[in-house]
Amino acid sequence: MRVMKINRTKTLSALVLIVMIIIGCGTVDPNGLINQELAFEKLAGDWIYGVNGQITLDGQDVSLNYPDFSISFADGTYTTINGGNLFRATGTWTWVSEVAGSINLDTGEEVTILDLSVTRFKFSFTHSGGGVVAGTSGNYTVSLEK
Repeated sequence: MRVMKINRTKTLSALVLIVMIIIGCGTVDPNGLINQELAFEKLAGDWIYGVNGQITLDGQDVSLNYPDFSISFADGTYTTINGGNLFRATGTWTWVSEVAGSINLDTGEEVTILDLSVTRFKFSFTHSGGGVVAGTSGNYTVSLEK
């Protein structure tokens, strides 16, 4: 009887551990990416250059081409100030997948989220320079703060 009771305790403990792991994995994947709901809590609002913000094109700082740039995200929409030929003044966006690692802009560009916290947002994308929004073609990285 005693052996049976110990086996039940071990089995129950293992089951509880498995359930906790499954619940935990529902919000964070092994690569550290978070789901859409948690990501949007951080993404929503106004993002500016702040102290450490910048825009780079193929590794070169081009922030002076976008003075006082800012972008604001709401549920499915965005607005920018001083986005030049790189960003529309207003537009729409959608998540690429359930794992919130990138978004699609209405310009057709996929934006990869490199860093997202309540105070930092860093993303990259490749701009073709044609189509709806003109501008210099290349690989952009944008670092912003709240």
